[in-house]
Amino acid sequence: MSDAGSPAIPDVRRPDAAAVFVGLHHVPGPATAQTVLERIGEAWRNSPWPAGVLSASCYLSTEGDTVLTYVQCADRDAHRRFTEALSGPASGGAVEYRLRASVVAQGTAGPPACMVVATFDVDGAERQDKVIGNLLTALDGPAAEQPPGMLSANFHVSVDTTRVLNYAEWTSDAAHQAFLDSAAHVITRRVSGAVPGVRPIGFKRYHLYCGTGR
Repeated sequence: MSDAGSPAIPDVRRPDAAAVFVGLHHVPGPATAQTVLERIGEAWRNSPWPAGVLSASCYLSTEGDTVLTYVQCADRDAHRRFTEALSGPASGGAVEYRLRASVVAQGTAGPPACMVVATFDVDGAERQDKVIGNLLTALDGPAAEQPPGMLSANFHVSVDTTRVLNYAEWTSDAAHQAFLDSAAHVITRRVSGAVPGVRPIGFKRYHLYCGTGR
């Protein structure tokens, strides 16, 4: 486990990550969030890692009210074996996803300083594919038309077909805020909100707190 000062940034698009598990812990404020983060980090450090668990990352929302975990596995059974040895907030409650498609920005480089998760409630697999296709078309254009500061957008589908999750990497909080104030954001909201059977839930901006990988 990397320490909190130099956490390992996950490779979201690594080809051997066949299953992704995302957990959310809503907390009343930063003080409680810090306790939850420390308990998750301690559980990960002190528990055996079964074969097939590839990375585990923990994030805190910029509002200080949500802790998010993102665990990549070679298969779903690896995650089950992992959580069986855990306790407390690290032990369960994650939603199982598959990475479906990604947009990698052209001409923008550097490590991500913030991660933004946007989620959608959807009515089945066909609606998952439709909204992802619309967003890919909106974002995957010429470099000059891509949002400045966006490094990547990575679209995940829940295995129960009820959710789409976009894990987006940005160079800074300011770059993402500028996107929210731009015409590009209006376009992405329009193409996602116009799909019947798709209901945007919202987004949160996160910073990586701790993480490790193989």
